[in-house]
Amino acid sequence: MTAAVFAAGVVLAGCGEEDFANEPRPPVPVELTGVIQDDAVTISPAQIGAGPVSITISNQTQHDTTITLEGSTTQTRVGPVPPLDTATIRKSLQPGLYEVRAGSDVALPQAIRPAELEIGRERQSSSNDLLLP
Repeated sequence: MTAAVFAAGVVLAGCGEEDFANEPRPPVPVELTGVIQDDAVTISPAQIGAGPVSITISNQTQHDTTITLEGSTTQTRVGPVPPLDTATIRKSLQPGLYEVRAGSDVALPQAIRPAELEIGRERQSSSNDLLLP
């Protein structure tokens, strides 16, 4: 009887091993904040490591604004974002330089200066972090 229980335990322990790849989890997403003003876009922090990011940007201008995140590996556009509202861009970014630009259908007296975002080497895996989704 003991041998049968042991054999069943060995068989069950081996089930599913071929389907499970023990790959490291991606880094924890970094929350960035930004603001669009009449003269410039600001993102903080402006330097982070590669991996998933969530950029929440507030439109503090008087016009609907389209937000564009552009770099060598991606181009993402959201909007139009109404005045005093926010938009969020969620993306996994590779190392490189990116620009966050704001544009409007209305002619503005001056162009809104874009923010620069510098993405460095990949951040550490979140495999050993607890209480993550």
